[in-house]
Amino acid sequence: MKESNFDNQNVFGKGEFNAAYAEYFTGNSYLNPLTNPEVKPFFANVTFEPGCRNNWHVHRAKQGGGQILLCVAGSGWYVEYGKPAISLNPGDVVEIPANVKHWHGAKKDSWFSHISVEIPGTDTSNEWLEAVTDAEYEKLV
Repeated sequence: MKESNFDNQNVFGKGEFNAAYAEYFTGNSYLNPLTNPEVKPFFANVTFEPGCRNNWHVHRAKQGGGQILLCVAGSGWYVEYGKPAISLNPGDVVEIPANVKHWHGAKKDSWFSHISVEIPGTDTSNEWLEAVTDAEYEKLV
């Protein structure tokens, strides 16, 4: 999907370059907070340029926690460690339990946005892990 078409579809807006988390992404991502980060659950529109993906990561929690992705524009991927990739399109919802290793991002030829929802829980944290290799990513069709 071309950027101009994507921008028309992305009703929550691309936001600003995601400098604070750039080290955990391959490619450029953008962040548009939709709610106050201090209030839980926190909602943010995350946008990935074509080919951009975040590192493997885990949303840790002793109770509750995890993440929900509400796909709003473009086309992307969600991959849980050891499982087949899931193609994501507008309207798709992904429920990610706490303590599950995963990554998400755009397809090679499309911009992608999802609203990220941090699920409240006890002793929650985000653990960033290794980057998704080009070889891993290139296998996705």
